[in-house]
Amino acid sequence: MPIPFTMRLTIPTNILVQELRGEAVLLNLTSGCYFGLDEIGTRMWSALDGGRSIQAGYETLRAEYEVSADTLRADVQGLLDKLVKHGLVEIHDGTVG
Repeated sequence: MPIPFTMRLTIPTNILVQELRGEAVLLNLTSGCYFGLDEIGTRMWSALDGGRSIQAGYETLRAEYEVSADTLRADVQGLLDKLVKHGLVEIHDGTVG
């Protein structure tokens, strides 16, 4: 089931994020699982992080990239699915606090 874009994501305290030369590696310190992001994935990560809704991050990316809305939505959803599956983010309702 797709993650609603009205939700927001947070990074659990057991996740280490290291960016280097425009790319990022996310490490789950509990499971030892790591996940690499290329430049576009790292930009998506950065737009989605920060406590705003996923939709707000999506809109930021939509303004930056020349891509169809459907393609970008599918790409963001795909990244979110992978991040959740590997325990690298937690998804919450849209309220902050």
